[in-house]
Amino acid sequence: MVHLIVSVSRFSMLFMIAIYTYYCFATLKKNISERRQTRLYKKQTTLMYGLLINANLVLYLVMQDIRVLGLCLCEILLFAITLLIYQKIYAHASKALVNNMCMLLAISFLILTRLDIDKAIKQFAFAGVAVVITCFVPILVAKLKVWDKLGFLYGLIGIGGLAFVCLAASTTYGAKLSISIGPVVLQPSEFIKILFIFFSACMLYKSTEFHHVVKVTILAALHVLILVASRDLGGALIYLITYLVMLYVASRKPIYMVLGLGSGALASVVAYHLFAHVRDRVIAWKDPLSVIDDQGYQISQSLFAIGSGGWFGVGLGQGMPDKIPVVKTDFVFSAIAEEFGVVFAICIIFICISCFLMFFNISMQVKDIFYKLIALGIGTLYGTQVFLALGGVTKFIPSTGVTLPLVSYGGSSLLSTIILFAIIQGLYVMQVDKGESDERMERARKKRR
Repeated sequence: MVHLIVSVSRFSMLFMIAIYTYYCFATLKKNISERRQTRLYKKQTTLMYGLLINANLVLYLVMQDIRVLGLCLCEILLFAITLLIYQKIYAHASKALVNNMCMLLAISFLILTRLDIDKAIKQFAFAGVAVVITCFVPILVAKLKVWDKLGFLYGLIGIGGLAFVCLAASTTYGAKLSISIGPVVLQPSEFIKILFIFFSACMLYKSTEFHHVVKVTILAALHVLILVASRDLGGALIYLITYLVMLYVASRKPIYMVLGLGSGALASVVAYHLFAHVRDRVIAWKDPLSVIDDQGYQISQSLFAIGSGGWFGVGLGQGMPDKIPVVKTDFVFSAIAEEFGVVFAICIIFICISCFLMFFNISMQVKDIFYKLIALGIGTLYGTQVFLALGGVTKFIPSTGVTLPLVSYGGSSLLSTIILFAIIQGLYVMQVDKGESDERMERARKKRR
């Protein structure tokens, strides 16, 4: 009976996320009315709750753990509070981004509950703290006018923080990433990347003269080189691409992009010869089955999981995701593809793409160059991280050890990503408020005439 319920439920969940994904792009149409948008957002919310309840009921039947139902109720409450905050306090916030953030979090809770319910409870606690912390971020971004005056401070804090991690952090999978403070484990580079975006935007907003660009690039390169010294090559690549895109848009000189990409390619060759774990990942990427007992075991298990899941998945609790090393963090997408199906996994990719498009859409709407660069940097960083995470688990590129934003387990990654979403919301609110203010002034001028 349980097996039958699992089999039926996987198709209902596929249907719900497919419709949700369709609505993600339907709301982006240019000529869509505000009333229709609102209806679609409400339907998305209903589908998200339906998916959450459906999957948790299946997990309860499979696991026979009452904590699953308790956690489900807490998750529903968290999402209701989050949606209420953005409906009542930030009436002009992007409802689409809020919905996507909640949906990706819901998927994270579901797959972590399946893999390790204790980790799922921790992830829920991280998300709750993140929502409380970030609920003030949009108004701070929109109201405070000092963000563009602290460029060197952002840079110094970022370089100092990364240097401290390089010297004091413990080594995990060949890289120095985390600092332990009692029972709390932090990954500072996840938060410093936010400062890095603000630093780059501040400095490039001031000037794009050649001598100034050289100075800024040297400071940006220090961030990247410290990450390389820490052997966090995935993080270094994210920082590098984010800076190059921001530099190109600010200066509109393709030569900077060409030189930056050339330097990055040269650095990757050097890293291959310097670091053994980089060589191992390249070997595993080229032919994982030939080294399946050693370097290729992780990526091989990832590909086996995706292949065995097929288009529609084997059903929650019916797969073997525990066979994949570090499945809760770096390879969570493979576990999702195995049990929910490749169609479900593709929908997740499209939800991430819709977030990426909305980030860039907001960037194009913002008139102030500084805030435009902030939105552009956030969109580039998010898109690059998603690409590296998905590319690594599918053998499209060598694994970089990058987590999938909002889905993978990890408090630092989760909190920093929700902060990025909150900053974007602040920029969106600011732009809408400015547009309404300009309309009121224009109407007042017409009346005076």
